Amino acid sequence: MKCKVQPRDIAKDMPAKAVIVADFLKGLANADRLLILCFLAGGERNVSDLMDATGIAQTSMSQHLAKLKSEGIVASRREHRNLFYFIDHAAARDVMAVLYAHFCGKD
Repeated sequence: MKCKVQPRDIAKDMPAKAVIVADFLKGLANADRLLILCFLAGGERNVSDLMDATGIAQTSMSQHLAKLKSEGIVASRREHRNLFYFIDHAAARDVMAVLYAHFCGKD
C-alpha cells in the first residue's frame, strides 16, 4: 500500500520552514553581499580579489564576509596567509545561478 502525503501534512511544516527560509534570505538581502556572492559563484576568491572585483572597502568586506559565514552561506579555507572564500550552501549556489541568469546575464 502506498503512503500518500496529504497537503495538510506538508502544510503543518510550512510555517517553521518559512521562518528558516526568511532567515536565509536575510543573509542575501544586501546589495554588497549579493555582489560578493556573484563573484564567489564563479569559484573561490581571496579577500583581496573580492575587494578589487567589487570595490568594497576592507572593513565592509570583512563585515559582509563575517555575516555570510555566520549564516552558513560561505566558508573559507586558509592557504598560508590568505583566506579563500567560497559558497558553501547548496541553496545559495542555486539562488545565485538563478539571479545571475535573470539579472546579470542579460543586456
